Amino acid sequence: MSAAERKKSFEELYREIQQLPDGSRGEILTPGELHVMGRPGRRHRRAAQNLFDLLGGIDRARRGTGWWIEVEAEVRLGELLFDPDLTGWRVDRVPELPDENPIEICPDWACEVLSPRTAVTDMRVKLPRCIEAGVAHVWIVYPEVHLIQVFAPKDARPMLIASASAEEAIRLPPFDLDLDVRQLWIGPPPDKG
Repeated sequence: MSAAERKKSFEELYREIQQLPDGSRGEILTPGELHVMGRPGRRHRRAAQNLFDLLGGIDRARRGTGWWIEVEAEVRLGELLFDPDLTGWRVDRVPELPDENPIEICPDWACEVLSPRTAVTDMRVKLPRCIEAGVAHVWIVYPEVHLIQVFAPKDARPMLIASASAEEAIRLPPFDLDLDVRQLWIGPPPDKG
């Protein structure tokens, strides 16, 4: 293999991520390959922020109990680097969340809010890689269609185990918390026709 064909190391790619201009984020979803994306649009940001607010009662950092909930935490799992919109670790498993960046402890939960530009990569690459890496629950939030899907591993592959759209109070794994998912959406629900 020539030097031109050599895949870059995690460290080389991470240095490139650190040099990205403001407004760009980077991930390593395939060893040796950098994936760069821009910042999300309004629906995406609103859904992520409102979900973070809804989870406040369980977030230890906000005087809740049971979980550490982080926004856009960089998570290193082997040679991969994920930058989920929201990530969570159970306090009983991780009593103190480390200050290191990226965090090298596999999360118990990750959430991706889909944007039209990143949806295919998030579903076809990121979701299965998170599950393969050991994330127990992955939420996919679709602000455009007012839908949350919850995935868990089955034979190391993502399996849909729950969904929600317009419920006033629903419990979605892994949380023991009633969520009013209607608070995540901007605008009227899409036509059902």
